[in-house]
Amino acid sequence: MASNRPAPEALYVPNDSAEGPDGSPGFAAYAPQESWEEWNPTAESIRPVRGRHRVHKKGGGGLARSSTVLGVGVIAAVGAGGIATAQGGKPPVSIAMPDMSAVTDQLPEAKSLPGVGSLIADDSDGGADTSTVAAPLSSAGVTTADAERGTTGAGEALRARIMQQAENQQHQADDAQRIAAEDAAVKKAAEQAAAQQDKAQAAAKAKAAEEKRKKEEAARKKAEAERLAKLAKSFSLPTSSYTLTSHFGDSGSMWSSGQHTGLDFAAPTGTPLKAVHTGTIKSAGWSGSYGYRTVLELKDGTEIWYCHQSSMSVSVGQKVTTGEVIGRVGATGNVTGPHLHMEVHTSGGANIDPLAWLQGKGLNP
Repeated sequence: MASNRPAPEALYVPNDSAEGPDGSPGFAAYAPQESWEEWNPTAESIRPVRGRHRVHKKGGGGLARSSTVLGVGVIAAVGAGGIATAQGGKPPVSIAMPDMSAVTDQLPEAKSLPGVGSLIADDSDGGADTSTVAAPLSSAGVTTADAERGTTGAGEALRARIMQQAENQQHQADDAQRIAAEDAAVKKAAEQAAAQQDKAQAAAKAKAAEEKRKKEEAARKKAEAERLAKLAKSFSLPTSSYTLTSHFGDSGSMWSSGQHTGLDFAAPTGTPLKAVHTGTIKSAGWSGSYGYRTVLELKDGTEIWYCHQSSMSVSVGQKVTTGEVIGRVGATGNVTGPHLHMEVHTSGGANIDPLAWLQGKGLNP
């Protein structure tokens, strides 16, 4: 293909008397400088559009193309009206523009905008208050609650929220500590109450055990007293109207062994002597330092010796019962006065305290 020259330019010559091709007045006369030839536009032959322009992508947002479309629409409308008037003689279409005075009256002055007044102030405002420069340029992040507290800057609002969050966390920590202290106090009180309850229960158990022991002890003593009372009915003191003068184990030169081996009942001569229990007469007669002595053998083998008698009323092998008279008080043998010298010997031959033995039978000499 042959290269093309740049597109020819039409020469406009204003001439009110000239007529256009269609005979209409007011059009310029065209006077081509060169002869016409076929022209094919190419990238090299098209003159570049001077000035800044923006190429919009196909399918872009309507907001990005709104101004361009509006401008093209207005030009098209105006052109269509003029062409219609020129061709058909119709009156031009009037385009009503909105009255912007009502809007501009409500807009704030530029000087009152934060951080802007100082930028457009003239030299005469050199002494004006520059406090507006420090005003925040944006209120992004400022909530209604922040505005109510007087917070206008995003940084101040963020700081206030951080401080509020820290305060809330401190309150939560204090609440947790308080709850923990209350729980500890409740637990301690419960433990103290449980300890006191255990102590009270232990004291109650101890008291009940003591009362039980006392009752058992009282019952035992009562049973023992009943037993002794019953036993006393089958045992008897050896004499009456007496005075105990010497006890078992007393020491002195009056006794050959150096110690007294029995219990002395001092009584007038002739006072009756009775069998302490049912038994058999084992011996009856003279026995040296013991004078006249009667030996009563009980069923269990225990021997009761009646010494220093003035007279004897039984013989060997005789069966006697409790309280039966077997002799009388005297002063025979090694004595200092009339009395009954009573000795108790076990079945094994041991010499024991007659007073303790009588007490064990429920008798109190």
